[in-house]
Amino acid sequence: MSKHFYLTTPIFYVNGAPHIGHAYTMIAADVLARWKRLDGYEVFFLTGTDEHGQKVEKAAADAGKAPQLFTDEVSAVFADIARQMNISNDAFIRTTEDRHKRASKALWEKLQAGGHIYLGGYEGWYSVRDESFYDEAELIVNANGEKIATTGAPVEYVTEPSYFFRMSAFGQKLIDYIEANPDFIGPKERRNEVLGFLKSPEGLKDLSISRTSFRWGVPVPGDDAHVMYVWIDALTNYLTAIGYPDTDGPLWKFWPADLHLVGKDILRFHAVIWPALLMAAELPLPKRVFAHGWWTIEGEKMSKSIGNVIDPRELAETFGVDPLRFFLLRETTFGSDGDYSRASLIRRMNVELANDLGNLAQRTLSFIAKNAGAVMPSRGAETPEDQALASLRDALIKHVGDAISRQAFHEALESVWVTIRAGNAYIDQQAPWTLRKTDMVRMEAVLANLLDLLRVVASVLQPFMPDSMSKMLDQLGVAANARQLADLATPIATGTPLPAPAGVFPRFVEPEA
Repeated sequence: MSKHFYLTTPIFYVNGAPHIGHAYTMIAADVLARWKRLDGYEVFFLTGTDEHGQKVEKAAADAGKAPQLFTDEVSAVFADIARQMNISNDAFIRTTEDRHKRASKALWEKLQAGGHIYLGGYEGWYSVRDESFYDEAELIVNANGEKIATTGAPVEYVTEPSYFFRMSAFGQKLIDYIEANPDFIGPKERRNEVLGFLKSPEGLKDLSISRTSFRWGVPVPGDDAHVMYVWIDALTNYLTAIGYPDTDGPLWKFWPADLHLVGKDILRFHAVIWPALLMAAELPLPKRVFAHGWWTIEGEKMSKSIGNVIDPRELAETFGVDPLRFFLLRETTFGSDGDYSRASLIRRMNVELANDLGNLAQRTLSFIAKNAGAVMPSRGAETPEDQALASLRDALIKHVGDAISRQAFHEALESVWVTIRAGNAYIDQQAPWTLRKTDMVRMEAVLANLLDLLRVVASVLQPFMPDSMSKMLDQLGVAANARQLADLATPIATGTPLPAPAGVFPRFVEPEA
């Protein structure tokens, strides 16, 4: 029976250009998707764009464009970012597609038929920027005496007819589910945050799920005066992409989703509203929702007004896609906030990629090319030092896999670098350049151990730096069709020809002004 894995990024809102935070989410999801494929899973990896709502309608008007044209252009930029970051998504969904409108209407009708939707009137605070409703207690007063959301977004008092979802009926059910499934929300502090919200004295309230004050959205079935609240439309995308409402279709085998990867600002939508909707629709809940943190830039919050919003395409052009992918998942604990600085990125590139990994590979392969016939050397009897290195090497696959399964990408990379540093200490201690003069058999055994180590390291780093590790595996004599995790059980055969070595990670030197 085939192993299936379905993971998603959030669909990205098209009211503005992509930034480093968007790339971060895509890259993290891509690493997990690539790891699962290496481990023999059939993966369905979804990303895309969220294109409806009042905020998009306003952004289009400000740009002097019709909403559909505006969303076509911005969505194409997000799709291009995915290509440039080497994201291996299996599908890219847009909420303006007809199939998505059909799925959204089908879910609405399912909820309505179950008695979970009623017509009423909404009166309260709404943030266009956040596309979110707020209770009075959730607002703060800024320096100008104006009420704003805790996110800093302006709010307006709205009164309009609205359909409501009876979300209040699911408060205790959600608490029970989250407490019975401790891995449903990650990291732990986000799980506690959601439970705190659900257990608050106010309890879970019914949710306004339609708007009449603008037109850019999915029309409510049977009542064209209303369009769906953008988050009802947006969350449904995870079902649309696998064929909903056709639950007998070929892609439905992927439901429920194994992981929704989101930013912490949209956790409540995914960990409260979405599971409540699915419960009401009698559909299985996703297995896990993980909310990562935000990036600051040189210690400051990203802001268009400050002018410090970083385009990931410019970073990739300057430093390379793989070093950027590595840095974003290496620099900070995944789940916490991180800070980008140019100096930190260059330091990671030069110390860890060029020096630690690059030099270990280059000096091992260059020495073999010059002194061991440019082929895989012969293995020999193991010494205690060899066994210690092999133990680290053999444990690496499990360490990396366990960490990635928990979305602890930083831990996965640290375990790899512990192994790389051990490899550098081993080559220095064993000194094959000295053995060349005294013990050629032992010299070859040392070099073979190093190549075996490099093969495992390069293999488990494929999801993080796919192009760079492909080049390294080429130089290690590993065939392109033998790079799955299961292939690691078959060693490189002695005598396998090795191509001429070439550096994979050159040092980065700042250009002169």
